[in-house]
Amino acid sequence: MPREYDESDVRVRPGRGTRPRTKRRPDHADAEEAMVTVVDRGRWTCAPGGDPDRPPVTAMRARELGRTPIVVGDRVGLVGDLSGAPDTLARIVRVEERSTVLRRTADDTDSFERTVVANADRLVIVTAVADPEPRTGFVDRCLVAAYAGGLEPVLCLTKADLADPAPFAEQYADLEFPVVVTRRGEFPTELGALLEGRVSALVGHSGVGKSTLVNALVPDAVQRTGVVSGVGKGRHTTVAAIALPLADGWVVDTPGVRSFGLAHVTPNAVIAAFDDLAAAVEDCPRGCGHLGPPADPECALDALVTAGALRPGRLGALRRVLVALRAAPPGAPPAER
Repeated sequence: MPREYDESDVRVRPGRGTRPRTKRRPDHADAEEAMVTVVDRGRWTCAPGGDPDRPPVTAMRARELGRTPIVVGDRVGLVGDLSGAPDTLARIVRVEERSTVLRRTADDTDSFERTVVANADRLVIVTAVADPEPRTGFVDRCLVAAYAGGLEPVLCLTKADLADPAPFAEQYADLEFPVVVTRRGEFPTELGALLEGRVSALVGHSGVGKSTLVNALVPDAVQRTGVVSGVGKGRHTTVAAIALPLADGWVVDTPGVRSFGLAHVTPNAVIAAFDDLAAAVEDCPRGCGHLGPPADPECALDALVTAGALRPGRLGALRRVLVALRAAPPGAPPAER
């Protein structure tokens, strides 16, 4: 006999907007920590455990991270194939909080910050004492970027066999950061000792001898920068940062960074790097640039000098660095001389 149907036989499939969805996401508790050493066209080369002796792993950014920026020096969590074998690909599932950041903008009118290196302990500013002539403006801008990002600056004066480095170094003596001197044909022993056990970023103009330093510190640097990954199918160029392993520590070569736009930096961010001055500027009037008279006649730093709590030379050196914040964009040659 024909079957009789009623409303209990109707099955209505819920629409896409009414389907129950879970918001639970895997916590990836088994993810292995790694350090990003190279960024190349949507692929990241990572050192698992920060160990340069392990095979490097090529990874992609997990979908749940969206557009989260990941740069050289970032500490990330990896899942997937971590063997480092050819044609394998892991996933970056999280990015740890950064302890320091080296940022720049395209110029002083650009509000978009670009993070160049993350989690570096030191910024080594490489400049030659001759051929080419040293530029205080460039060094001052690098110092601003270091102080604002939480990095300890180191000034490395190269080609000391061509000219006396003392006059240029004297300008920064009162800021009390390390200054090292190197000569052509000699191994940079003093610089190597400063970089030991640290993650250090190197910046410098073309021709100052930075590549020579990197090749001396990392004998196979040319070989390591020649190949990025099997997935990227490309070769590392001089426009991107790359982390190279030392015997103990890492050195990040940043050949693409020739100058720093400072639109993202405020004078207070620079002063905060000085433990002996950070509390004093709280008494400065709002909007104080800490440059002293006539621009900032009520700056509290002048009172410290009057009271004998701050050396005039130290304040003068700091204010010369702060002037870099008001200088012309880094593309203008007079601003870097």
